[in-house]
Amino acid sequence: MPSFDTVSEANMVDVKNAIDQTNKVVTNRFDLKGSSAKVEQKDRELTIYGDSEFHLDQVRLELTMTLAKRNVDVRFLDMGKVEKIGGDKVKQGIKVKNGIETEDAKKIVKAIKDSKLKVQGSIQGDAVRVTGAKRDDLQAAMAMLRKEIKDLPLEFNNFRD
Repeated sequence: MPSFDTVSEANMVDVKNAIDQTNKVVTNRFDLKGSSAKVEQKDRELTIYGDSEFHLDQVRLELTMTLAKRNVDVRFLDMGKVEKIGGDKVKQGIKVKNGIETEDAKKIVKAIKDSKLKVQGSIQGDAVRVTGAKRDDLQAAMAMLRKEIKDLPLEFNNFRD
């Protein structure tokens, strides 16, 4: 029976490359020269540092633009609170989301059921497996999910015919 998996995973190699590129740009920018503005990464946790809120905003803007250039959807980023770390210096934590949370998976399965397509959705850990009798039905389900679910960056892989 034909099936595919609906997942939401960021390409961490591209994220790392975007962080490296952002740090290069920040160290060479005239308005940020000599400041402590930078981006650090620990697994799926990013931390942006800046001398002021303005520097922090500029580094965040540069990071999101670089991620977009590398085809990493910025909806993967979960922005944390801006914290003061001494003097005027500030930092902000950012989490890179991975996988589909249970409530979002339930929303995807409900959208599949409401679409009246001849496919079924089932939650498989942090992915949603969609099965159907025909390949055309599965492709219609992909198109419907792209249109209906706007708040999640969805990808479709493991297509079996």
